[in-house]
Amino acid sequence: MSNSKHAHYRYNILDKCFRRRERPLSFQELMDVVNSEIAEVYPGEGISIRTLRDDIRLFRDSENGFGAPLHVERYEGKEVYVYTDPNFSIAQKDLLPYEQYLIEAAQQLLERYDGHPKFDKLAEALVLFQEEAGASTIVDYSKILFYDKNEAYEGLRHLKPMFLAIKNKNVLKINFQGFGDAKPQEYIFHPYVLKQYNQRWFVFGYNETAKINQWSIPLDDRLKDFEILKEKEIKNDQTDWTPFFNEMVGVRKQSVTQIEPLVERVVLRFSPQRLQYFKTKPIHPYWDEFTEEGKENQVFFETVINLELIQQILSYGKDVEVSEPEGLKNEMKEHAERMIDYYQNEK
Repeated sequence: MSNSKHAHYRYNILDKCFRRRERPLSFQELMDVVNSEIAEVYPGEGISIRTLRDDIRLFRDSENGFGAPLHVERYEGKEVYVYTDPNFSIAQKDLLPYEQYLIEAAQQLLERYDGHPKFDKLAEALVLFQEEAGASTIVDYSKILFYDKNEAYEGLRHLKPMFLAIKNKNVLKINFQGFGDAKPQEYIFHPYVLKQYNQRWFVFGYNETAKINQWSIPLDDRLKDFEILKEKEIKNDQTDWTPFFNEMVGVRKQSVTQIEPLVERVVLRFSPQRLQYFKTKPIHPYWDEFTEEGKENQVFFETVINLELIQQILSYGKDVEVSEPEGLKNEMKEHAERMIDYYQNEK
């Protein structure tokens, strides 16, 4: 078997070279062309003479390879590699066994990104390819790979058009109806970035109607529809979104402990076993743990105290205690007291 590193890319390059009728290439010229094209996609990489010889052998192999009519001919005083059948191409051949495996595995993997604009064309191509080729497999990958997918989430229908609106710098007229609104509201919106949280998507941008920067819109049933305002020019995005999102858990910057959003230091004390779980999936990307004596199993980070943070802390149940700030401690106390009332009032 040939070196599998960027193998399919090499095969396509070689197939194109072998089909040349004008100025076919020698072995060294093939090496130069393949390495030059690989370096453009994989900087600093290339193949060895042995790898190229293995590739040529694979092209000729009729049992485990492409069975290509590849011959060596004399051309302008040198030996060159060409197909004797000018109409031959490896694109006409069935997939090799391990190529079929990769296609099927990739198809299963892409199901995780079903509806994602970055992958939808590739996913569709894979499905059509499988259907056209009549590909089959003795392995049912759907019984091996199970992804955390929200089947009831319908917001993905907005994802691709919103992605394209951001890419094309379009200004939008939004038709949005909140859960508590009696009727939909319209406003002018300049979309900048998409953010995923808890299996849902949100778009952030400038609300021109309300003159509010960093406005967020959930891509769900509340977003009734939107249209592109072709005559309007998008406002320049002034927000550095990476630190913006790092200042909070989730997508809401509104604080439940302060009138204005304020980044506060949060200290949590975990039970020993749950601390290990927290480390594998932390609430906040920039967290640290105390090393001082008497502060074992405690972690800290800085964030806005919002509803998403509280929900994340509540998910740990009795295995976590909020040590600071005081406002967050009071919020957690109110939640705990309400839950106690639920169960004490049962008859």
